[in-house]
Amino acid sequence: MRKNTPEKELHRGLEERHITLMSLGAAIGVGLFLGSATAIKMAGPGILLGYAFAGLIMFFIMRALGEMAIQKPVAGSFSKYARDYLGPLAGYITGWNYWFLWIVTVMAEITAVGIYMEYWLPNTPRWIWALAALIAMSTVNLLAVKAYGELEFWFALIKIVTILSMIIVGAGIIFFGLGNGAATGIENLWKNGGFLSNGVKGVLMSLQMVMFAYLGIEMIGVTAGEVKNPEKSLSRAIDSVFWRILIFYVGALFVIMSIYPWQEIGTKGSPFVLTFKQIGISQAAGIINFVVLTAALSSANSGIFSTARMLFNLAQHGEAPERFAKVTKNGVPGAAVFVSAAALLIGVVLNYIVPAKVFTWVTSIATFGAIWTWAVILLSQIRYRKSLNPEEKKRLNYKLPLFPYSSYVSLAFLAFVLALMAYSSETRIALVIGPLWLVFLVAFYYMKGFHKRNLAQASNKKQVI
Repeated sequence: MRKNTPEKELHRGLEERHITLMSLGAAIGVGLFLGSATAIKMAGPGILLGYAFAGLIMFFIMRALGEMAIQKPVAGSFSKYARDYLGPLAGYITGWNYWFLWIVTVMAEITAVGIYMEYWLPNTPRWIWALAALIAMSTVNLLAVKAYGELEFWFALIKIVTILSMIIVGAGIIFFGLGNGAATGIENLWKNGGFLSNGVKGVLMSLQMVMFAYLGIEMIGVTAGEVKNPEKSLSRAIDSVFWRILIFYVGALFVIMSIYPWQEIGTKGSPFVLTFKQIGISQAAGIINFVVLTAALSSANSGIFSTARMLFNLAQHGEAPERFAKVTKNGVPGAAVFVSAAALLIGVVLNYIVPAKVFTWVTSIATFGAIWTWAVILLSQIRYRKSLNPEEKKRLNYKLPLFPYSSYVSLAFLAFVLALMAYSSETRIALVIGPLWLVFLVAFYYMKGFHKRNLAQASNKKQVI
C-alpha cells in the first residue's frame, strides 16, 4: 500500500518568503491604486480613519484565523474550521461562498487587464487580453504550487516597491519641495473643508469600499495546507498585517492627500502618476499602468488558487464532484483549477454584455461574500476556544489578543458595514443577490441529501468512539 499518494495530497511547496510577500500582496490590490479615489470622494481626508480602524478589525480577524490555522494547517482553511466548530452546513456554505466571491472578483480583474492593455495597444479588442490573462494565470496554477508562489512573490514586490517609492517621493515633495520648488506641507489635510470634509457620515459610507480593498488578506489561511513551516510562516505574516496596512494604505493616502486637495484626486488622472511626473519621470503613466496591470494579474492568480483549494476541500467532504479532490503529479488540484477557469471564461463574455455599472455591483457582492467569510472565521474561533480545556488553552502559542472582546467588536463592525450597504442604493443589490445565493446553497444542500450523509457520518464516529 502506497503512502502519501500524489492523487490525494497537496504539496507543501510554499516557503516563508512566498507567504510573507503574498500576505503583503493580498493587502495591496487595485483597490489602493484605483478604488481609493472613490472612497476619498465620499469621505475626504477622514478616509484615513476608515482605513486605519478597518485595518485594526482585519488584524483581529487574521489573528483569529491564525490561532486555528497554526494548530490545524489545512487547504480548506476557514471552510474546514467552520465545518469542525459550527457544523457541516456552515462549512459547506462557506466553501462555496468563497468560491463564488473569488469567481465574481476575478471576472472584474481579468476584464480590467483588457482595459489596462489598451494603454499600449488601443486597437486590440479587450476580450483577447482578458482571455490571455485567464489562460496564463490558469497555466501557472496547473504547475507546481511553488510556481504560483514565485509569481505572487514578484507581483507583490512590484506593488510594494512602487508604493514605497511613491511615499518616499511624496514625503520629499511635502517636506523638502522635491520637484516642486517649495515644500507643500500637510495643510491640504484640513484646509479644504476640514479633516472630516463630508462629516462622519462620509467616512461611514466609504467603509464598503474600504472593506473591499482588504478582500484577499484572509487568503493567507488558504495557503496553510501548502506551507513548509506553517507555525513560523503564518504567524509572522499575520502579525505584520496591521502595520503593513498602516504603512501602505494609510501612509500612501496621507501623502497623496497632503500634496493634492482631496476634491481634485481622481479628476486629473492617477495621483501616483502625478506624483512621479512631479519629479520629472515622464514615463510615469506607463509605469503605473504596468503596476496596476500586475495587481490585476496578481488578484486573478490568487483567485484561481483560492477557488481551486476550496473545491478540493469541498470534494474531500463529498460536497463537490469527487474528481476535484484529486491532485496532479505536481500536487496541484488540476480538475478544480480547470473548472474555476471555465467559470471565469463565462465571466469574460458576461462582462461585455452587461452595463458598466455592474462593476459597483461586483464589488458590493464580493464584499458581502467577504463579510460572511470574516464573520465565520470569528464565530469558528469563538467556538474553537470554547472547545479547549483549561490546559489546552494554556498551551496555545498563538492567540487572538483581547479575546473575547476583540471577536465581538469585530463581529459588530461587520454587521454595521452590512447595515451601511443596505442604506446605500448603489450597494443594496448585494443584500439581495448575496442572501439569495446563500438560500440557493442551503436548498441544494438539502436537495442533494448532504445533511443525511453528514448525520450518518457523525453517528458512525460516535459509535467508533
